[in-house]
Parts: sequence; C-alpha cells; structure tokens
Amino acid sequence: MESNFKVKVNDTLEYKFTNSEPENLDIITLSKSKFHVLKNHKSFKVEIEKYDFYTKVYNVSVNGNLYKAKISDQLDYLIKEMGFHEGHSKKINDIKAPMPGIILSVLVKENQQVKEGETLLILEAMKMENAITSPKDTIIKNISISPGKTVEKGQLLIEFT
Repeated sequence: MESNFKVKVNDTLEYKFTNSEPENLDIITLSKSKFHVLKNHKSFKVEIEKYDFYTKVYNVSVNGNLYKAKISDQLDYLIKEMGFHEGHSKKINDIKAPMPGIILSVLVKENQQVKEGETLLILEAMKMENAITSPKDTIIKNISISPGKTVEKGQLLIEFT
C-alpha cells in the first residue's frame, strides 16, 4: 500500500514523497547509521547523527552538512486535523461549572499552587458529589464561588495564573 510522507528540513523546506520513492534510491548501507547514496548520478555520504523515534526528528549529515529533518506520515496528518498534534494544547485559564449545582466545598485558596489532578472543589449536581480537579499544574488566581452557593452551567468557578 502506497503511503504519503512529508519531510520538513531545517523548519523551512518541505518535501513530499511516497514510500516507494526512497526504495528506488541506490543506497549502500555502510553501518547502522552511515550510508552511501546515489541519486541522479551524484554521490552522497549520509550519516544519521541523532534521532528521536517518538517525535520523528532526525539530525542528518549529508556530505558534511548537518540538517534537521522532521518526518510526518498519514497518521500525523490525521492527528493534526483532529487538533491533537504534538505541542498543541489548549490554554486552560479557568474552571467553569460543567453543570448546574451547589458548591459543597472549596478545597483551595487564592495564590495556592496546585498539581494536575488535584481536587479543587466539590460540586453537588443531581444528588451526586462531583470532584472538580485541576487540569494542569498551576497557581490559583481567583476563586469566584463559595460553599453553599448555587452555580449555573458555564459559570466561572476558579481562575488560574
């Protein structure tokens, strides 16, 4: 099955190719990271100096010139299209009520440092107690609610710095 790839070199140049194109190159493997490549009757000495398998970033020396190459495939395109691409995260600066209810307790105070997953408050809704947790490591900037108060869906509860 033919797959499409994109290689971004030094964060400036982009090349698109299919998996059959590199297979058609004349390559001699000299070692695990060194290769001799012939393309269009030109000789290239290639060495993979450093790579990160998970981020698909490679530092490659070609005839003594160093290049940083980032490889993307169809799965990377799909992940980016869905809004989950690497390094992309929504900046969460506050907590809003996910549903109407009553604030049973507030477990933090302003200027307090909290860790991701730490419980910030307890919201009672539909006779159930819901622990509202911190989505990230942060500092509490402002608390807009107090125990015993009712809140509406979408109402601001806590702001972060």
